[in-house]
Amino acid sequence: MSEHVLDDNPIRLSRRSFFKGVGLVAAGLALELLPTNARAATMPNAYPPVPEQGFRPHVYVHVAPDGVVTVVCHRSEMGQGVRSSLPVLIADEMGADMAQVKVTQADGDEAYGDQNTDGSCSVRKIFTDLRYVGATARTMLITVAARRWGVPANACVARDHAVFHPASERSIGFGELANDAARLPVPEKKDVTLRPRSELRHLGKELPLIDAPELVTGKAIFGADVVLPGMLTAMVVRPPVAGGRAVRYDATRTLAVPGVKHVVELPAPKLPFGFQPLGGIAVVADNTWAAMRGRAALEVTWEHGDNAGYDSEEYRQELTKAIGASGKIVRNVGNADATLASAKHKVEADYYTPHLAHAPMEPPVTVARVEGNRCEIWAATQNPQADRTEVARALGIDESQITIHVTLLGGGFGRKSMPDFVPEAALVARAVGAPVRVQWTREDDLRHDYYHATSAQRLSAALDDSGKVQAWRHRSAFPPIDSVFSGATFAGDSELNHGLLDLPLAIPHVRQENCEARAYTRIGWMRSVANVYHAFSVQSFIDELAHARGTDPRDMRFELIGPPRIVTPKELGVGRLRNHSQSLDEHPIDTGRLRRVIEHVTELSRWDSRKKEGRALGLAAHRSFLSYVAVVMSVVKDANERIRVDEAWLVADAGTVVNMDRVRAQFEGAVIFGMSLGLYGAITMKDGATEQSTFRDYRLVRIAEAPQRIHVHVIPSEGPPCGVGEPGVPPVAPALANAIFALTGTRVRELPFVRSVRV
Repeated sequence: MSEHVLDDNPIRLSRRSFFKGVGLVAAGLALELLPTNARAATMPNAYPPVPEQGFRPHVYVHVAPDGVVTVVCHRSEMGQGVRSSLPVLIADEMGADMAQVKVTQADGDEAYGDQNTDGSCSVRKIFTDLRYVGATARTMLITVAARRWGVPANACVARDHAVFHPASERSIGFGELANDAARLPVPEKKDVTLRPRSELRHLGKELPLIDAPELVTGKAIFGADVVLPGMLTAMVVRPPVAGGRAVRYDATRTLAVPGVKHVVELPAPKLPFGFQPLGGIAVVADNTWAAMRGRAALEVTWEHGDNAGYDSEEYRQELTKAIGASGKIVRNVGNADATLASAKHKVEADYYTPHLAHAPMEPPVTVARVEGNRCEIWAATQNPQADRTEVARALGIDESQITIHVTLLGGGFGRKSMPDFVPEAALVARAVGAPVRVQWTREDDLRHDYYHATSAQRLSAALDDSGKVQAWRHRSAFPPIDSVFSGATFAGDSELNHGLLDLPLAIPHVRQENCEARAYTRIGWMRSVANVYHAFSVQSFIDELAHARGTDPRDMRFELIGPPRIVTPKELGVGRLRNHSQSLDEHPIDTGRLRRVIEHVTELSRWDSRKKEGRALGLAAHRSFLSYVAVVMSVVKDANERIRVDEAWLVADAGTVVNMDRVRAQFEGAVIFGMSLGLYGAITMKDGATEQSTFRDYRLVRIAEAPQRIHVHVIPSEGPPCGVGEPGVPPVAPALANAIFALTGTRVRELPFVRSVRV
């Protein structure tokens, strides 16, 4: 079992020994981040381009004549360790020595394929492709060496940064072969053979975070660290209501603030919002403090637009009314309505989740430089190609004239996949004729987010005389993400396939409906997306069914899931369906894997002895992004009768794991993230404007509230890689709600829990 345990024994560690320890750990893998000793002030592009001389069989890999292998990471690094994980796949397939491998960051470019670091797909969608990149380079290096020696290529092997001919005990280093390999035609995929998985030396190991030395010594380059000659800093006063616009403002007081240079009006967006900036007034100054003071002095009169009447509490009633009537049928097996109508025993419950914010530790930030028809951007972004497209649209220039450099991200959770903040900086830079950093504050971040959809869910079940569930009906109402692009009021499969359409149920009558919901603010994807409210409602409802029938909640889940089997779209009754961007036909649901994580997590948490030991435990399990995750939460009351989480267990089946350390860290973080959503998560709106502004009124779980012990167990697997960053989140809040019920007898059916119980 792989677990991290926090106990009561403090770790005494000096700053010097901490830095030394981090350096030694990073040296264990010896991946070198480029550069190691440069600040953006002296090197605006923190990640130098790949060398021109040598051998580059693919955009992802280059071998220099001196033997240095440069691997390009095309995804964004935001703490998940993607720059430690993806390059290893290429290097291991090549047979490269990691001490001679350097990692550089890709700019935004379609040559790299999909670069959006979102949807838990960085490994699961490109695992095999990256292996073929490394295998192709290895094949070409072996070909050159075999020709020099006059031996068959299949008599040679590549390992330890060289090609070997075992029969004659000869070897040639990669660097010596690079120039000749560059003259060869790149073989087709069918002519390249992957290594046996047993030869991938680092696969599944605990790989160090290669950015760690730079992070702890302050050398890492985040968006706000980029400094260009002559650069100014801007703060933007944005409309308090999405879709509003400035009708009058007086810049006199602002321009009188020392350090303020310009006041720039930004264009209001045209509906639908898409990824357009929100508009408003930019205050441009010599430094951040002057920009903040200048913005505070600016007086703006707003026309709030069509969303001015949006009240989130009133909208909650609108959603509740929607689920009280039939909606659009999205899945129908048997006749659930008739069975429910005639049932003697019926259980029904409504669940509600409010808008939620991403709240990454680093608010959005972008540096832009516009010279003529050329634009260069440095951004803490998850989606550099979309940035490029949006900047081109905003400036009216061709995408080929735009360069997007990706810095480190201080968290993202999906917010930085939506690039409204990037063209905003480009517009300001062009207006003032100088490089500009547009810096968002925490207040900006919370008040102008693409919010996670608020939702209402109604679940109904019919039970026969023996207590067995015969019918299941689920109505789901939420403003869809497509509303921001098309004004849609019904959700598409991309959201309904998050714990609704793909929910495996061994029940004869199943009916699922999507109810109409109009959006009155910008809706976006957030970590685990629609799985948040679907898992919360479904996993809470299963506990309610178990209580109504007097059954153990674990056994109730096993009964509803049914026996181990492969569930296809045909059995679900949904036809062809995309499964988190991959075909459900190719990646069907395996109920055996779902049952297995439940079995493991209840075993680890001593579920069967919980009542005897006097512990209040809650269970939830959910499948998302192809991964199967089960969570048990333990809750207690403190001396002040407040509920707190003292221990948590998470078991995951995520298929093939590349970097075990980062996978475990992602699941540990998911527990804290899910607790924050469950205990405190709520964005509310009045007169169209967001009422929350800081971590004071949009609370996150703090250190003292975190469980003393978080146990994470990842089930070994050689199956296809599954998602990791998001699947740990959905079962946490319902497991916590179920634990609260076990402790107090109070059933919590809405987020945040702080509204219902003392936490």
